[in-house]
Amino acid sequence: MAIDRTPVLKRCRALGIDPVVLGYTSKESKRQPNQHRKESEYALQLREKQKAKFIYGVLEKQFRSYFKRAKAIEGVTGENLLMILESRLDNVVFRLGFARTRKEARQSVTHGHVTVNGKHVDIPSYRVRPGDLVAVAPKAKELLVIKSALVSNERVTVPAWLEVDIEKLQGSVLSLPTREQIDLDINEQLIVELYSK
Repeated sequence: MAIDRTPVLKRCRALGIDPVVLGYTSKESKRQPNQHRKESEYALQLREKQKAKFIYGVLEKQFRSYFKRAKAIEGVTGENLLMILESRLDNVVFRLGFARTRKEARQSVTHGHVTVNGKHVDIPSYRVRPGDLVAVAPKAKELLVIKSALVSNERVTVPAWLEVDIEKLQGSVLSLPTREQIDLDINEQLIVELYSK
């Protein structure tokens, strides 16, 4: 399995992403890359794709398969792609505030600390559906990683398509996210144009 070992803050700076989007705090201001020269259309499209892949922690092969699935679904392809990425289990765990970063959420899922509808799920790319109940496993409720995430979750705002119960350490998926509910600075149309060439 491929592992992305890129330094997070360095990559954020290169892509022009605010590290807070990934759950990291940084005193550095967000800097737009390559401000001194005009970029080609291809460079802009590629940057948007790299930005989406980096934010969600997805590699190229899986991202391409998500794009094909988004194209097959009825509706706007770019919005479908973001909806599929947002409904991944590791992202939902991060959005609910059970992990400080998406990487930490991915590791919690992989280690079996998360249940979906009462069943252990250890696949980070598992897609949640409306009505699913995502919870921290009973044995994992006392883990330091979960407790520290809950202490520092004041910066996490739970999106409207999710509902969280901090006392029970569980959250429910009310609906699939719409583009308006996804607060990321990604121009999904550029990604669609890149893959449509």
